[in-house]
Amino acid sequence: MGSARRGIATEEMKAVAKDEDVTLEWLMPKIANGSIIIPHNNERPQKIRVVGIGKGMKTKVNVNIGNSTLSNNLEEEIKKAKVAVKYHADTIMDLSDGGDVGHFRRTLLDAAPITFGTVPVYEAYNYGVEKNKNPLDITEDDFLKAFERNVKDGVDYTTIHSGITKEIAKRILSVKRHGGIVSKGGTITAAWMLKYDKENPYFEHFDYLIELARKYDVTFSLGDALRPGSILDSHDELQVQEMINVSRLTKQAHEKDVQVMVEGPGHVPLNEVAANVRLAKSLIGDVPYYVLGPLVTDIASGHDHIASAIGAAISASEGVDLLCYLTPSEHLALPTPEEVKAGLIAYRIAAHAGDLVKLRDKAIKWDMEMTEARRTLNWEKQIALSIDPEEAARIHGRVGQINGNTVPCTMCGGACVYIMLPQQRYNTPEEIEKLQQAS
Repeated sequence: MGSARRGIATEEMKAVAKDEDVTLEWLMPKIANGSIIIPHNNERPQKIRVVGIGKGMKTKVNVNIGNSTLSNNLEEEIKKAKVAVKYHADTIMDLSDGGDVGHFRRTLLDAAPITFGTVPVYEAYNYGVEKNKNPLDITEDDFLKAFERNVKDGVDYTTIHSGITKEIAKRILSVKRHGGIVSKGGTITAAWMLKYDKENPYFEHFDYLIELARKYDVTFSLGDALRPGSILDSHDELQVQEMINVSRLTKQAHEKDVQVMVEGPGHVPLNEVAANVRLAKSLIGDVPYYVLGPLVTDIASGHDHIASAIGAAISASEGVDLLCYLTPSEHLALPTPEEVKAGLIAYRIAAHAGDLVKLRDKAIKWDMEMTEARRTLNWEKQIALSIDPEEAARIHGRVGQINGNTVPCTMCGGACVYIMLPQQRYNTPEEIEKLQQAS
């Protein structure tokens, strides 16, 4: 952000401009005013694929991985990281809170050469569990040291639950939410504040976090500690109050050239999804908005990647910039590598569906190519253009399927519209003339 404000084009800006097919003259003012961010820690130990997130950029997708206190398998998380990279996640977050979280983080940073995020309060929680056998037996200094260790290790962005204050925490129980607080980081912070009657260290010492973030060029992802965990709690006073606090903290960070994106819900009924994005943007401005889902129903256990992709597509079409995926195992267990893939593919579809609305002229090119491939019965091209070519090839190659181009698939067989009326396969003047000569 500081470079953009001084008119200096960095290598990261040049890479994003090329990837998004925009000019530096168009891009740099938006980085300068905070409407586009390029998260990239200047201490990142390896070269990564950077992405631009924000207004006018393609909608990006984040994948969450990481262990818990009940499941601590590093090799499994490495597999998930590699799946995320293989199937084109834009960013990845390590949410580990069990075992040696620092070792997990550094290993996964090496395994995933893409934009990488963490939640430092999980490390503070982990310290309480591992060292003191009590997750709340931690100090203000433990909160701050956890943040410092994360940024020094090279993470590109950090979720910081700075918007939940002691005053809000004291109102939580009186509001009587149906789903309570479902943010793990939000609950840890609220429980700590209520136990010790102290202010949130990430709110009280936000200036210190800004200093560190500026030093390492780390982006803040200002967390939604009070996001609704049930569609019954959508847009209650706790969620909105936190968003107001976050909007103020965003301005504070921007004054020091620190990049920010703001996190959103959560669980939101279908008729409120668009309204959520508009409300958030009215409060935070054109700062990149990063949402989890949102889930549009609470009854889809085992299929929450589908229930949330519905909300994600609408959110993206309304202006959300980064989508945090959910997997089929959400609310049930840590995901397997296969479930990571399923969630990521669902969200890439949702992101593209949103881009067809907000970036139509650019996004539609992919669909136009697929339409031509289908029209001409070009199976090789159809498979190559699919969002999951491996799965498309597997299905098309089933036993009994005729292989080769210009032949129908088993869905319609001889009743294929492009076989029964072959003239439809020809669109250009040259193709039509060739057809007429042949007939």
